[in-house]
Amino acid sequence: MTSRAEQLDPVVRTRLVCPQDHGELIDAGDELYNPRLRVAYAIDESGIPNMLIGDARQVGDDEHARLVGEKGEDGR
Repeated sequence: MTSRAEQLDPVVRTRLVCPQDHGELIDAGDELYNPRLRVAYAIDESGIPNMLIGDARQVGDDEHARLVGEKGEDGR
């Protein structure tokens, strides 16, 4: 099963950037993630990304590490 981020039109996906810092976003399942600001933008069931700054979700340390592939202090 593919994620909503993977289902985005490739042309549209290459043009999507974070509305706050205009930087690259990471595909994160049903969201697009900005690791610099640690915010996630939801993609709805229709495949439309919600890029409104006020609707962005803050991401905590553990989830951030998982999304960017970093190892925690315990090595996991």
